[in-house]
Amino acid sequence: MADTARPLPREKRSKRWKGVQDSTPANASPHGPAVSGPHHLTLRQRIKRDRVMLLLILPGLVYFVVFHYVPLLGYVVAFQDYQPYLGYMHSVWVGLANFTAAFGEAAFWSATFNTLEIALVQLVFFFPVPIALALLLNSIVSERLRRFVQSVVYLPHFIGWVIIVSIFQQILGGAGLLPDVLGGLGLPRYDMMSDPDAFPWLLTLQVAWKDAGWGTIIILAALLNIDKQQYEAAAIDGAGPRRRLWHVTLPGIAPVLILLLILNLGQILSVGFEQILLQRDAVGPDAGEVLDTYVYYHGIKDNDWGVAAAVGLVKAVIGTALVLGANKLAHRLGHEGVYRGADR
Repeated sequence: MADTARPLPREKRSKRWKGVQDSTPANASPHGPAVSGPHHLTLRQRIKRDRVMLLLILPGLVYFVVFHYVPLLGYVVAFQDYQPYLGYMHSVWVGLANFTAAFGEAAFWSATFNTLEIALVQLVFFFPVPIALALLLNSIVSERLRRFVQSVVYLPHFIGWVIIVSIFQQILGGAGLLPDVLGGLGLPRYDMMSDPDAFPWLLTLQVAWKDAGWGTIIILAALLNIDKQQYEAAAIDGAGPRRRLWHVTLPGIAPVLILLLILNLGQILSVGFEQILLQRDAVGPDAGEVLDTYVYYHGIKDNDWGVAAAVGLVKAVIGTALVLGANKLAHRLGHEGVYRGADR
């Protein structure tokens, strides 16, 4: 018979195993040689590895640099008595005088109040509309019917504001369908298009009709990412449709909803320039003037470029602060928000 090696005593085996452990590098893999992680790659190696993805995002990056970041240099006008024929280099530097002039005007504060009122109404009453519409579309069993309804609700998004305002004028205006119906019933005729008190609600109604269907695209994509087995498990446990909606659907799309809410907060001082400009004169500047139209009339019509740029800079700073603050709050609540910090 072949000689067989005698097993080592327990204490010798433990010493030998301890020696092997001590000689093994800390980053070695028990199944093979150590492989360096992504943090060991140089910048050139990471660029080479991700070159395809970088090429895909290059057109979008160029767009934002050219049309969003380079124009930020124009905010220097907010600190100058800007004259177009003198240019940036030779216009007189006035410091914060443009901001003082804007803050000292009653028209500025009236436009700010109108902007916040319209933004609040749209945030409370329009933001949930695409969510509810997406949930209804997702509940349609027939795939063909769901696609048909989606195509129908998407169409208003591609209609210009001039046509939409004209449609509402024909329905809700002084000579429109609604006043004629009210007059035929013996009731007072009501012109909603020229009612200053109803102006924020009119704008919200128009935005909901135009963009509610388009806003469902992202939410429907989020609904598709929810695991169907969660619905099956909830149904087996006895959860009805409402409980499945509350405990499965809404938590599943919560990150997307928080992302959209944060982005909407960043645009809270921009409530639709073209839409409001077309209807401003019907309700008067006291109710129809917002910050965007205030900048337009001061910068373009009155040639007060410095004040207009100062108001635009204030809008940008407030929007950025709202996005950063809301994103930080989302992190504290356990959500990713718009972006993740380096320490997460």
